[in-house]
Amino acid sequence: MSAELRDLALEVAREAAALVRQRREAGVEVAATKSSDVDVVTEADRASETLIVERLLARRPHDGLVGEEGSDRQGTSGVRWVIDPIDGTVNFLYGLPQYAVSIAAETDGEVVAGVVVNAATRVEYAAAKGLGATRDGIPLRVRPPAPLHQRLVLTGFGYDAGLRAVQAAATARLLPRVRDIRRLGSCALDLCHVAEGAADGYVEEGTHLWDYAAGGLVATEAGARFLLLPGAGGRPVLLCAPAHGFDEFCAAVADAGFLAAERE
Repeated sequence: MSAELRDLALEVAREAAALVRQRREAGVEVAATKSSDVDVVTEADRASETLIVERLLARRPHDGLVGEEGSDRQGTSGVRWVIDPIDGTVNFLYGLPQYAVSIAAETDGEVVAGVVVNAATRVEYAAAKGLGATRDGIPLRVRPPAPLHQRLVLTGFGYDAGLRAVQAAATARLLPRVRDIRRLGSCALDLCHVAEGAADGYVEEGTHLWDYAAGGLVATEAGARFLLLPGAGGRPVLLCAPAHGFDEFCAAVADAGFLAAERE
């Protein structure tokens, strides 16, 4: 079942990614803003989500789904799709090649299949529960163990100014303890970078289910751990790192001030 859902998600994500590329080539139009005037929605976001919903329901009409741009449908099959039509919309807006279509499938609330397709580069990440993760069909594994000071950490920032201040201060405290920190602009792709060994960890407060559902499965199937904890800014903090170094990474993140103060 999980492999079938993964394969369907990949088929649909490829088509949506092609649509996103076409819209980028034709020129980007901002359709609306969400949480702030820098949190944008483009017409391509909406078109991509519409396509994904139509394709999934045509094949599996009894499934539920939830999408970043408002899709919300209760199903009767026990399967729910979690959709991010463009993760990294600001990158898409500026033409930075780090934006992706992300589609995950849940059964009974557990993610069992997920795909993340970089719409700009066409790189495809895919995973099915218990069956491993791949990049363009090649199996993925996380990076081998490394001391904390040799780890490259990925992060992101929310759109709320107050949350950004908390995140920036914690990032500044973490920076001297690690090799370096990168902010690439797509949670889904960041998690896949941990999966493929291109980074040693990821931390961000305020992500949403559609941001991490598919990428989180890719990462865990490649040997990472994935955890949500209360954040210092009042929202959940997403942590992801190879299982062999996860506890040390989590402790460093806590010491830097990413987590809520009541956490011991």
